[in-house]
Amino acid sequence: MRQSLQLRLGQQLTMTPQLQQAIRLLQLSSLELQGEVQAILDSNLMLERADEPQDLPVPPETLVAQAKAESSAETEIGTMADRLPDDLPVDSVWEDTYESSDGATSYSRGEEEDWDPYERYAGAGESLHDHLYWQMRLTPFDDREMLIATTIIDAIDESGYLRQSLEEICQGLQDECAVTPAEAEAVLKLVQHFDPQGVGARSPAECLLLQLEALPEDTPWLAEARCLVEHHLELLADRDFNNLMRRLKLSREELQGIISLIQSLDPHPGARWSNVAPQYVIPDVLVYRQKNAWRVELNAEGSPKLRINTRYAALTRQAGQGDDKAYLKNHLQEARWFLKSLQNRNETLLRVATCIVERQREFLERGDEYMRPLILRDIAETLNMHESTISRVTTQKYLHTPRGIYELKYFFSSHVGTSDGGECSSTAIRAMIRKLIQAEDPGKPLSDSKIADLLKADGIQVARRTVAKYREAMSISPSSDRKHLV
Repeated sequence: MRQSLQLRLGQQLTMTPQLQQAIRLLQLSSLELQGEVQAILDSNLMLERADEPQDLPVPPETLVAQAKAESSAETEIGTMADRLPDDLPVDSVWEDTYESSDGATSYSRGEEEDWDPYERYAGAGESLHDHLYWQMRLTPFDDREMLIATTIIDAIDESGYLRQSLEEICQGLQDECAVTPAEAEAVLKLVQHFDPQGVGARSPAECLLLQLEALPEDTPWLAEARCLVEHHLELLADRDFNNLMRRLKLSREELQGIISLIQSLDPHPGARWSNVAPQYVIPDVLVYRQKNAWRVELNAEGSPKLRINTRYAALTRQAGQGDDKAYLKNHLQEARWFLKSLQNRNETLLRVATCIVERQREFLERGDEYMRPLILRDIAETLNMHESTISRVTTQKYLHTPRGIYELKYFFSSHVGTSDGGECSSTAIRAMIRKLIQAEDPGKPLSDSKIADLLKADGIQVARRTVAKYREAMSISPSSDRKHLV
């Protein structure tokens, strides 16, 4: 093999640091962007927020006057301290700090304007187990019962059900103390009286019975509801109302009253307890109607406003060389790149949002049934951008409209053909299915095949399995579970 030198010409696409920064900012949500902005403010002295006052150069004579004033003030304070008495009169009273209402004393924050009344609710909520532990510590248990109660609470799942048998609980406590099933049953009865009602149940029937026992004795249909839950709950789950009326010897109206009482109970008592911190959505774009036209603008509160500090920027134009000047120039260049990337992000987001609003104008005016089919390629071709750019812009970005707050991804959906050769959005089809189910006869709910036939009558070609998929995506039960007694 002979070695030789060859010269080749070619083109190669290289992502510059500026382009990488622009792409990263483009795909950040509003909350993530706030964190990125704070990080660049902490690391780059050239950048500052636009709402902060500019640091202007101070003349030397002003600095001298300020120094003399501070020196005289310190001398005066020192002289006054020599002749201050030991006991000073108090110029405030108790009510200035503490406000009393109905015998209760509460702390008043006074002029603290930065205090957020909702800040205390911003953290993670109390979990079901924490709530049960708190009630357990208030119950007069001895050490042995406290150990059993702790083991029982640990075995309760997020829905509030006890998923382990008492035998398994007793077996797990053998290493610490010998516990009989009767002792565990006695402690479980006490735990089942904790809040929420029905917690610690081992089956749905027991959960409902615990809640029925907590109701007043004069509650209408209470005894009949207990009998139904205890002996005929499977028939109620199967919607076999005729068999229920025959076995309980009740009329249709009487059975309806019993079922209404049971439906007022909660089969998942622990589901409303969660230790997940709430997630707040800050809209990036605002859409409103003005003079028969739709206006689209960026949310000023969610878009950070930055500027370059003129005082530090002026230092880079002074004569001289050295590491300090190179350091300032690098920070100035980085600040300009960041501001340009931030401006490009805002302009791209506004262009994409405006294009989406123009395509989905009928949805904004008339509702979900008029959502038009839309894919990323449609917006990309209109704005002469790449689909990946549109995907980054529409991810975790929210649009505030008169109909509510929607993620930009919500306006993109697949399409289904119609009988006249047109297209219908899958979002519009889901809205039609929901409307048909809401208007159905509760005694004879519509099946998926019947819904498909009704949609075909309106010119929308959709299969039964497609209807079932859309119905399940909307968390709507099948027809057998939607049947009600009328």
